[in-house]
Amino acid sequence: MLQPKRTKFRKYQKGKIKGIKSNTTQLSFGQYGLKALQSGRIPAKTLEAVRRVLTRKFKRVGRIWIRIFPDIAISSKPAEVRMGKGKGAPCFWVCKVQQGQILFEMDGIPHQLAQQAAALAYYKLPLKTKFVVKD
Repeated sequence: MLQPKRTKFRKYQKGKIKGIKSNTTQLSFGQYGLKALQSGRIPAKTLEAVRRVLTRKFKRVGRIWIRIFPDIAISSKPAEVRMGKGKGAPCFWVCKVQQGQILFEMDGIPHQLAQQAAALAYYKLPLKTKFVVKD
C-alpha cells in the first residue's frame, strides 16, 4: 500500500477540504481519466483496490497514473479506552481529494475498455466520480 517514507509530523489534524484545486483539474499524462465530483478522503487501501481493478481489466496493456498520494496519517484509539490520555496512534493513511481533482489517468487502451474500467473503479471509490476524455 502507498504511504510516505517520512513526514514532518506524526499526527495531523483533520481540517476541512474546501475549494477546487486548479492545478489538478486537467488530464496531464493519459488520454482518459477519472475526476472527483465531491471532496473527501480516500484511504490507501481503497487506492490499492482501484489500482488492482484497473490493471486486471487492462490485462497488462496500457498505462495507469495515480495522481493522488495518501500522505495524511489518521489516528484512532483502541476500543474500550477511557477519554483523555492524548491522541491515539496512527492507524492508516488517507489522501485529501478536492472537488474536480483528477484521481487516475489511463492511456494505451481503447475508449470502450477505459469506460468499463472507470465504471469498475467508481464502485470501489467512496466519492462520486466522472469519466473524462482528453480533447
